[in-house]
Amino acid sequence: MSEYISRSAQKRRFKDEGDVAEELSLLTDKDLKLLPASQLVKDEIIRCRTVKGGARKRQVKYLAKVMREDPVEEILAFLADRKGSQVKVNKLQREVERLRDVIINEAIEEQQSALQAGLVWEPNWQGPEIDAAVRRYPLDENDLRSTVHQYVKTRIQTYYREAFRILKAAVEKAEMLRKKNEL
Repeated sequence: MSEYISRSAQKRRFKDEGDVAEELSLLTDKDLKLLPASQLVKDEIIRCRTVKGGARKRQVKYLAKVMREDPVEEILAFLADRKGSQVKVNKLQREVERLRDVIINEAIEEQQSALQAGLVWEPNWQGPEIDAAVRRYPLDENDLRSTVHQYVKTRIQTYYREAFRILKAAVEKAEMLRKKNEL
């Protein structure tokens, strides 16, 4: 199943990348030396400093484009540690929202195919997206499956929010474990 990314989601992602590029363009020389990024990114940051007005906005957008070619996890961690940036937190939040929506859409498709086949849709439904989430994050699989099942059956928003909370806790725990292993 291929994931559909709406135009609004794409725009949010590009805006977030632009915000990171803007923060990077404001780094001091001392921080720039410590930045875990490629030399190309550092050169673009320096170019952003030399221009003003509309040209600066274009240069920052170009910096965001250059940053997309490399992994940005280390840059986000650097900004969070050095500058107290919320960009990494926002990225995790968006990842959780995306994950929840993908799992719920998958569950809706499973329910529809079960109804068309004249079968009862069970809480232990199977799908590649939820299985991938269970393998990737430390979460309670039965709790997530039953919550998503309840939401798909009833469309009560409480279950929608609960699925988000379950996934957010799992993503935060995975991030915490990753940081702990780095130390």
